[in-house]
Amino acid sequence: MKCLFVTVGTTSFDDLIARITAHDSLQIIQSLGYNRLVLQVGRGSVVPEPFRTESFTLDVYRYKDSLKEDLEKADLVISHAGAGSCLETLEKRKPLIVVINEKLMNNHQLELAKQLYKDGHLFYCTCSTLPGMLQSMDLSTLKCFPPGQPEKFSAFLDIVVGLKK
Repeated sequence: MKCLFVTVGTTSFDDLIARITAHDSLQIIQSLGYNRLVLQVGRGSVVPEPFRTESFTLDVYRYKDSLKEDLEKADLVISHAGAGSCLETLEKRKPLIVVINEKLMNNHQLELAKQLYKDGHLFYCTCSTLPGMLQSMDLSTLKCFPPGQPEKFSAFLDIVVGLKK
């Protein structure tokens, strides 16, 4: 079973959930060999109906105490750009696509995603460019994030959000 896990954390990111479950996106996901899609939808109002066919399963939930199990089972993670979700995914050495929520103002998330992309750890896109990203990405080009260095990550975050120079 090849699994794609999508997480929005504790927030609401209906555009991402709607985009990833659109017919064209589901076709792309299946063409890439994924036969399971797990959605963590948070506070969102877009809550797709779970389904199961012979070749594909869609599972949906709002929250769990921990995303650890879903991250471990995932072959690819698509996440909102929350620092916690990004760090947890990268520490599990999972390939990551971060989807930027363009509706958020003062978007520190974009800065974080850009820097982690520049360092070769993830891909990032917007909801509208997600299908193209799925089709064009080469996961083999991603570099592993150095594990167990939360102090480096938090120092990096301080710089990104302008707390330190």
